Amino acid sequence: MSNSYGKLFRITTFGESHGPAVGVILDGCPAGLEIGVEEIQHALDRRRPGQSDITTPRKEEDKVNILSGIFEGKTTGTPIALVVNNKDQHSTDYSHIEHAYRPSHADYTYTAKYGTRDYRGGGRSSARETVARVAAGAVAAKLLHKYGISVNAYVSQVGKVKLRKDYSKLDLNKIDSNKVRCPDGKTAARMIGVIEEARDTLDTIGGVVSCVIKGVPAGLGEPVFDKLHAELGKAMLSINAVKGFEYGSGFEGVKMHGSEHNDQFYTDDDGNIRTRTNNSGGIQGGISNGQDIYFNVAFKPVATILQPQQTINDAGEEITLKGKGRHDPCVLPRAVPIVDAMAALVLADFLMRQQASKV
Repeated sequence: MSNSYGKLFRITTFGESHGPAVGVILDGCPAGLEIGVEEIQHALDRRRPGQSDITTPRKEEDKVNILSGIFEGKTTGTPIALVVNNKDQHSTDYSHIEHAYRPSHADYTYTAKYGTRDYRGGGRSSARETVARVAAGAVAAKLLHKYGISVNAYVSQVGKVKLRKDYSKLDLNKIDSNKVRCPDGKTAARMIGVIEEARDTLDTIGGVVSCVIKGVPAGLGEPVFDKLHAELGKAMLSINAVKGFEYGSGFEGVKMHGSEHNDQFYTDDDGNIRTRTNNSGGIQGGISNGQDIYFNVAFKPVATILQPQQTINDAGEEITLKGKGRHDPCVLPRAVPIVDAMAALVLADFLMRQQASKV
C-alpha cells in the first residue's frame, strides 16, 4: 500500500495538509517499551512550523494525541494510533491554484493519476504528511535506544555553503544549538545567511542533510531485494523534496581505486571485528557490518516561490502564477527530524525482522 511502510514494524499514515488532522497507525511495536507523550512531542517540536525566522510562519502547536497502544507510559503490543490536529490552515491562500499547475509541484501528476486533487496546500502531497512519520519515528528511536542504536541527522550543506568536516570530527550534541541544525557554528552562520538572502528575495534554496547511525549490530538487512541501504534510500527518497541519496563513499568513491576503497578487516583489543576504513558506510552486501552507517540526502529548493512564473491551467492555457501563503525558504532545518524518523523506522523494522529470523 502506498500509504504504508515497513514489514514487521509497520506504519500507515493518513491526513491532508488542510484536513482536520494528520496521523499514523504503528503496528508491530513490542509490548513493554517505555515511552512518554513528551518524547513523541519533543520530536514533533523539532519539525513543527514557525520555530524560527528561516522557516514557514504557519503556527501549528502539533500537539500529539495518543489514541491507543500506549498505557501508563508503556507500549501494550497493540496498534499505536497517534493523531495531530491541524489548527492554522489558511485554505483561501490556495484558491488561486484550484485550476493551475504549479511548477515542480505534484498538482499535474496527482491529477493525471487520480483525476482530481486537493489543492489546499497540496493535500496529501504536502510535507505536512511527515508529521505522522516523525511521531512514529520517535517510538522507533526509543526502541533503537534500548539496543544501543542512535540516529543523528544534521544539515551539512545549504546552497554552495558546505560543511567540510567529517562527521567523526563533529560534536553531534550541537545539532540543535542553532536554527539551521548544523553542528558547526561558523558554517551554520554562513548557511543562515544564504537562507535569509533567499527569503528576502522571495526565493528558495536547497541543500543536503547528512545522517549518522551508530551502534548498529552486524547482520541487519537482506541480501537481495531488501538490502539495508536500498531500504534507507527508499525511505529517504519518499520524503518530500528529496532528489538524491548516497551512502558511504557515494559518488566520490568512483574516483578511487579498489586498493584505496576496500575496507580492510581487523580484530580490536576487545575481540570485535572492525574495518580500518569505512568507505562501505557500514553496509556490505546489503547487510550491516557493525560500523557506523552514514549517508547524505539531497533536498531541492522549495517549489513554491513568491515570484511570478509561467505555467498552464487544467484547461491547457498558459498563465502567469505567483505563489501565495506561508512557505519555508529552505526545507532543511525542519527536514532533519524527518530524516531522523525515517532512518529510525527502517532500522527498527530490520531489527524486528532479524529477531524473527532466529530460533
